[in-house]
Parts: sequence; structure tokens; C-alpha cells
Amino acid sequence: MSKSVKRVRAALGAADLPDTIQEMPDSTRTAVDAAAACGCTVAQIVKSMIFATEDGAFVLFLTAGDNQVDPAKAAKIIGAPLSRAEPNALRSYTGFAIGGVAPIGHLNPVTCVMDPDLMQHDTVWAAAGTPRHVFSIAPDVLQRITGARVESFTA
Repeated sequence: MSKSVKRVRAALGAADLPDTIQEMPDSTRTAVDAAAACGCTVAQIVKSMIFATEDGAFVLFLTAGDNQVDPAKAAKIIGAPLSRAEPNALRSYTGFAIGGVAPIGHLNPVTCVMDPDLMQHDTVWAAAGTPRHVFSIAPDVLQRITGARVESFTA
């Protein structure tokens, strides 16, 4: 098992949550692929979209799988210009590679903002550290353990 998945498992345990991590036979890199693998709607997939601020901080936007981040709205919420995170810097800071970024288990703290559309579901599915590992969780619990602000930032 990868170090990334172990960190997600440890974060679930630290929050006194059940280990719902599953390894899928195929990639869950895209929201459509993840929904097919999990047997849920695309809207129930949590996309972890990471942006960088000018000062090198990272901001994680937990986005419903059928939504897209609106960069202008996202920057307004943060109060600073945002750019796409550089893959190597992202991996060094969070411990996750693009395609498997989990909302929990990061090596360093990140500011987190959550799409209110995710709150419409009983269960959502998020990456668990690799492009083939996912976990299920209630969106209100995900919001609580990530410390995410729930604000609209989608197009």
C-alpha cells in the first residue's frame, strides 16, 4: 500500500471515522471514471482542485464532480490571485500527485473551500491518495474534518 493511502487511512482513523477506502480495478482519475467505478452519480464525486497563491500557499477547492471551478470566483473568496499548482511543488507540499489528491492526509496544512453542491448528497466519494483509491464519506463530515468553508466558487 502506498504512503499516500496510508496517510488518508490514518487521517480517517484520527477523526474516529471508519476506513471506507477502496482500491478500484481501473483509474478513478476523472470524475466520470470515478463515478462509474463507485456506482454513483458524477455529482457525488469530490474533485480536489488545488491552486497556488502568489506567496506559494496552496488552496484546496473540493468541487462536485459535475462542476468546474470559476477562477475569478475562487480568487475573490481567497482574496488573492490564484494559479494552477505546479505538479512537483504540489506533491512536495501535500504528498499527493495530481489525479490522487485526497481532501485529507496532507503533509502540510492547506486552506480548504467546499462546493455547497456536495452537501446535497448523503454520501460523496473522494480520492484516497492514488488514481485508483477512493473513500466514501458524508459531505458534512468531510467539511468538518477538512475545516472547509462552504462557499460557491463554481462556474
